[in-house]
Amino acid sequence: MPVSAPHYTTAGRLAVEVHADRPALGRAAARAVAAHLHGVLARQGEARVIFACAPSQDEFLAALVHEARSLALDWSRITAFHMDDYVGLAAAHPQSFRHYLQHHLLRHVPLGRFHPLPAEQPDAGAVAARYSALLREKPIDLICMGIGENGHIAFNDPPVADFADPLLVKVVELDLTCRQQQVNDGCFPTLADVPLHAFTLTVSVFRQAKRLSIHVPGPRKAAAVGATVQGPVSTACPASILRLHPDATLYIDTAAAALLST
Repeated sequence: MPVSAPHYTTAGRLAVEVHADRPALGRAAARAVAAHLHGVLARQGEARVIFACAPSQDEFLAALVHEARSLALDWSRITAFHMDDYVGLAAAHPQSFRHYLQHHLLRHVPLGRFHPLPAEQPDAGAVAARYSALLREKPIDLICMGIGENGHIAFNDPPVADFADPLLVKVVELDLTCRQQQVNDGCFPTLADVPLHAFTLTVSVFRQAKRLSIHVPGPRKAAAVGATVQGPVSTACPASILRLHPDATLYIDTAAAALLST
C-alpha cells in the first residue's frame, strides 16, 4: 500500500491506521490506549484490560509506559489479564508469556491487579475454568492485541477458531504456521522447541470486549493484514472477524500494509 503515513481508512466497522514504521505505530497506539483508559477510569473508576504478549507488541508497550506517565494514569485501578500461554511452561520460563509481560509492562507500572494464567498446572480443565470465571466477573474494557502470520488472534489458529465459541478459555493444538512464527520471531531456536499446545482466550472474548486496539507491524504480517482487511470474514483468517467489532482500531506500519489495495 504505497501511501504516506499516517494514513487513515476503514474496513467494515474496523478503523485502520497506517504509520511509517514500528516506533510510530507503537506511539500512536499507546497515545490512544492511554487516553482511552484515562477516560474509562474517569467514567467508571476502574478498568479491565487484556494484553497480548509477543515481539509485535514491544514498541507499543514501551510507548504505553511512557504515555501513561505523561497522563498520570492511575494503574492501581486497572486489572490486567493476558490472552494465552504455552501448556506446561512456568511463569519464570523465558518463553512464558507471563515472563514477557512482566519484563515489558508489569515491572514498570504499579498495576492494581494482574491475573496470570497458570499454564504449568496439571489440571488444564480447572485452569481454563478458573480463568473463565475471572473473565466473566465484569466486562472487559479493552484488549491490546496483535494478529498472527496465519491470521490468528491469541492462539485461535484457523483450524480451531470458532466465531461463536461457547468457551472463553480452552487448550488448543498450535498449527505449523503458528509454531513457525514463534521461531521467526526469535522466541524459540527451532521448530522442535516450540510447544505443541497452548491455553488461549477464545474468539468470543474478543467479540465481547468493549474496545480492541490491534498492533501489527512488519512485512511477515502483510498477508494476514490483507486477509483481515480485504478478504472474506472467515475462520480461514480468524482476524477477519475484527471487521465486525463496533469499536476497534488496527494499527499497522507500511511494511504490514504492503499488500493492501488503495
